[in-house]
Parts: sequence; C-alpha cells; structure tokens
Amino acid sequence: MKVYTTDKIRNVVVLGHGGSGKTTLVEAMAAISGAVPRAGKVEDGNTLSDFGKEEIRRHISIATSVVPVEWDDYKINVLDTPGFFDFEGEVDEAMSVADGAIIVVSGKAGIEAGTERAWDLCERFHLPRIFFITDMDIDSVSYREVVENLTEMYGKKIAPFNMPLREEQELAGYVNVIQKTAFRYKGEDAVEEEVPEYSLEYMNQYNETLMEAVAETSEEFLDRYLAGDTFSEAEIRAAVRGAISDGSIVPVESGSGVNARGVYTLLDDIVKYMPSADNRQMLGINSKTNDIFEANFDVLKPKTAFVFKTIVDPFIGHYSLIKIRSGVVKADDLMYDSRTSSEIKIGKLYVLRGNKATEVPELHAGDLGALAKQTSIATGDTLSTKANPIVYPSMDLPTPLTVRRWKAVNKGDVDKIVMAMAKLQAEDMTFKSVTDPANHQSLIYGMGDMHLEIILSRLKNEYKVDLEVSEPRVPFRETIRKTSDVEYKYKKQTGGHGQYGHVKMRFAPSGSDEPYTFDEEVVGGAVPKNYFPAVEKGIVAACERGPLAGYPVVGVHVTLYDGSYHSVDSSEMAFKTAAEQAFKKGFMEAGPVLLEPIVTLKVTVPEVYIGEIMGDLNKRRASVLGMTPDGTKQIIEAEVPQMELADYCTVLRSITGGRGEYYYEFARYEQAPGDVQYKAIAIHEEEMASEE
Repeated sequence: MKVYTTDKIRNVVVLGHGGSGKTTLVEAMAAISGAVPRAGKVEDGNTLSDFGKEEIRRHISIATSVVPVEWDDYKINVLDTPGFFDFEGEVDEAMSVADGAIIVVSGKAGIEAGTERAWDLCERFHLPRIFFITDMDIDSVSYREVVENLTEMYGKKIAPFNMPLREEQELAGYVNVIQKTAFRYKGEDAVEEEVPEYSLEYMNQYNETLMEAVAETSEEFLDRYLAGDTFSEAEIRAAVRGAISDGSIVPVESGSGVNARGVYTLLDDIVKYMPSADNRQMLGINSKTNDIFEANFDVLKPKTAFVFKTIVDPFIGHYSLIKIRSGVVKADDLMYDSRTSSEIKIGKLYVLRGNKATEVPELHAGDLGALAKQTSIATGDTLSTKANPIVYPSMDLPTPLTVRRWKAVNKGDVDKIVMAMAKLQAEDMTFKSVTDPANHQSLIYGMGDMHLEIILSRLKNEYKVDLEVSEPRVPFRETIRKTSDVEYKYKKQTGGHGQYGHVKMRFAPSGSDEPYTFDEEVVGGAVPKNYFPAVEKGIVAACERGPLAGYPVVGVHVTLYDGSYHSVDSSEMAFKTAAEQAFKKGFMEAGPVLLEPIVTLKVTVPEVYIGEIMGDLNKRRASVLGMTPDGTKQIIEAEVPQMELADYCTVLRSITGGRGEYYYEFARYEQAPGDVQYKAIAIHEEEMASEE
C-alpha cells in the first residue's frame, strides 16, 4: 500500500446495533474498492474484520478491526466495531481515532438501541456522520418509514441523499436526491435515467428537505431560498460538506451490503464529505515544560503517535495500533514512551487490514498503522521524541461491573492462567483480573455475561487453561454492637519448655472503619511490655477472618487490662495465640453482626422505563435519592446493597432493550438484615464443614 498524505486520509468508524450489517457493509466496501477479490460472508467465517476464532464461531464482531480501502486516490481507514453492548470499550477505542462515522441501520429492524447509542457516541465525540440504511434488497423493507423515524428522533438535520428504486420486488437502482436523477443497476454498473413517476413525490419531498438545510448554512443562501432561487449542484455540495462537518446536516443513504448496492456511492461520499484528520483539534501536554502542544494532525510538527488498541493473539502475534497525531513517523524511528520514560526503536511500520499486515515506509499525520512485537507499549500510551515528550489524554473507557469468582480446574494451571489473563487485559482494557485477599477470592470483571463468557472461552481454546466460575463472595464485614469482658489462658505442656500466655481483655465498638484500635491498661507487670506486640499480632490475625462468618472485622476497640505470664514457658507465640482466642470469644459475646456494602447507583434511562426501573429497584432494597433530567433521559440515583446488583446488567438491558446505562461506586457499610446475615453465616458453616 502506498503512502498517503493527511489530506488524502479518511478515518471512518462503522457503528450500529448488533446484527445490523456493519461487517457485511465493510466487506462490500473492501470488495468494490479492490482490496479483496470478493466479499467474505459472516456466516462463512471469512470476513476481513471478524478474524478471531470466537468471532468466526459466534458470527459476531467482538473486537474493533481496521480495514483500509483505497478509493479515488484516497485512503479510507474503516474501523469496524462490535454492535453488542458488552464490547463498548472496543467501540470507544475506535471512536478515539475516528474523524467521521457511518451509522448502519437495518431497514428490516429499523431504529434499535444500538442506533441510538451510536448517535449518542457521535454527539459525545463531535463526529460528523452518515446513516446507511441497508437491507434495501428485501421488498418488505420501507426506506421511507426509517427516514421518518430518524427525522422524528433527530429533527430536520436528517437529509436523505438518495432513495432506493424497487421494481418487481427487487432493488433495481436508486435516485440521487441532489441531482434529481435515477440510476438503474446494469450488472455492476449504474446507468443514468429519468426518475420514475412513482418516485417523484418522495424525491421532491427529500430534495426540499435538503434545500431547506442548505439554505440554513448562510444568510445569503437563506435569502435566495426565500426569494425562490435555486442552488447549483456545486453550491449544494460545498454547503453540504461544511454542514456535515459541523453536524447540522446528517445524510441518509441506502443500499444492500449483501449485494454491494449503494456502496459505490457511499465510498464516493465518504471522500467528498467526511473531513480529513487535519480538520480536527488535538491537544497534548509537553511533560518537560508543561506547555500545551497543539498537534492538530499537522505534518510539519514534531512526530507523535497515540496507541489506541493492542492485539495480543497467540496466532497472529502482538501489534500496537497507532494513530499519528503530528509529523511523519518512519520505519526505524527512535520514539519515546512517556509512561515508561524509555526510548523505543519502532522497527518496521505496518498497515493492518484485519489480521493481515502490510509493511509501509512511513505514516503521515492522521493515518492509522501498527507496530509489531513492542510488548512494552500499552494501549493509551503516547509515543513522541525525547526532545519533545508529549502526553495525550487517556481514553475514557467504561468501567466493567459484572464480576465472577474463579478457580482453576487444575490447580497446576494457576500461573498459566495469570499470564494468559495479563495478555487478555493488555488487549482488552474493559477486562480486569483482581485478587481479593480480604475475602480469599480471585475475581474477573467484564462488561456483561457475554463478555466474560468469551473471555473464559478464549482462555480455554487459545491458552489451554480451564476455569470454574461462580458468584463472588459479597464483601461483608463483621463488627460488634455491645461490650464484653473475657479472659483466655493458653497453656500447653509438651515436655521441656511449655507454652503459657494469659490475657484479660475488654471489647467494645470503636465506631471506626479501621479493623481495630488497641489499648493496654496493664498494671504491676501482670503482662510484660515485651509481649504487648505479640498480643496485638493475635488481634490482627483474628481480624482477618472474623469468628461470625469468616469476613474481615472492622470497628472493634480492644483493651488488654490484665493477665499473667510464666518466667520460663511464656513466649510471643503463646501470647499471640491467647490474644487471638480471646478475641474470638470476646467478639462473639459482644453482639456480633454482619455489615453489608452499600453502593451509590446511577441509572440513566429513557423516561418511558422509569416505572419499571423503580419497581425493580424496590425489589433490590434500594433507597431512591432522586432523579435528574439528562436530555431525553433521566438519571436515577439510589443507594443499594451491593449484593443486590449481581444480575443488574442483564436485567437493565432486558427492561430497556439495551437503552439503559448504570454505574455504581462504594458508599459505606450498613448492618445487614437478619435473613441476609443468617444465609451468610450458614454458607460459612457449610464451607468450614467441607474443609474439615
């Protein structure tokens, strides 16, 4: 592939609901542009972008793929993204380097939750966008109905650029709304002809809508429009280009990804109307001077690149995907990674098309490429030069909240599992592996059940390790509500020196979030001072696994006030053991209770779902704090016991059809209800019995 300058590069992300036809459309773009001899099929597992084994097996996109195509002496870097919500992080990575978007809508399914989310993403990232309504080869599909629904949702900025021609239940061609001309498909070509009479009404309606939008782009055009003047095609296209860039016009196009109809026009319009990267602002910070660095994809400025994605695949290797944000990066350049404070010789430069790497000598600002085998580089890193060390803001990726506890099926595989998970985390920043020593469990976090299911499948099939997963232990805490006064004497004689430690201790609530506070009021040397640290070690050990249900202890005030010792048999170990046993006894006599974690939950949903969401929250013992409008949605804020949110991701998506979002963070601990405590204690007793 040849080297392209910044003005000849278009970075376009393909968005839409899962199953809307994004990958099929990308295949058609690749085939029509000559990137591949013929388009692959999702069901055959031979598409460019869905090359992962799990993608091929499941017939869905799981990761973002880059498919560059060359069209009319331009390079279009097409970013094919997953449509399922569990892979939202992959979409955000693609959005961080895109300069425009194609939102694919299935004409058969119409506007779906993924369509709305795609629009919201474009708004958040300020991306110009084009709607492409596919499935026009299906006779029952109504293009007009989809356009009406889009207009109802997003207003007059929706502007159809073309409309399908159907004859004898087939897609026969299309009408160009700007030119008011029809084009009939003849083999692979489209032959110009007059617009059929049955299409005139809607063509004129769509043309009028477009002219109104063009008139709004300047006072001069508005005056001419109101005076009954018409605009030339050149004027229309010039006005439309600027209006698309600022989001005041959103074109709608149509066709069929399966039959590669409408794709030629789409490629033309990406080149004509989508902006190049140098039309976008990009700011970083010089870590040496703390000055703002205005990169702005200027080819004349010092070279910088941003790592937006990592591929770690046992079969194709390790690739760091980059976007050049200033200057020209060449093979064998020496670059500086601000995160690791180290210089890296980047070696060969590549352009990835799916999983196929093509070597290139250089990449200009705005272009996407890849570095191979640079394992020290991580997603989110900035590459620059040591003389001009730049740091770009990190990507705002979603927080994984679906959690499972895991154990190795074969205990000898633990080290292999940890290494495999580290590779998956490098590739997927919304997957987290966490050790929870307080509750003696290993946890994995993901964006939903499907996400974690695929992680487990990849571990088994690609890394040959098997995991057993279950619901995690709720991170309860144990504390006391009353006071107690106990003594414990540890005495053991085994021949020769024995063991002797004797303590008298008082226990009371401390009101602190710390595990314990420790005081001593020993008089007369009943317990020598040199044994006080041993007593405290016993308390520490007892707090790690509380005597009520095996959870960490908080909020206990311990006072050592008396005891005795033996001049020969006493030892640190004896006093540590005595204190630990005294703690357990005193704790159980001081009104022990379980505390459960309470989280602050924020749920963002369309207003129509408020009633169902409230009803569901009530079932989860939630305390609703209030609601705040957020555009067309409402943000519900509530406090909920964390244990009640185990299945919330699945339930929320079910209630809202995928239109709801949520986030929570820890707030505090509260005493758990009696039935919750009873179940937790019973589970602990069962676990203890099974270990014996």
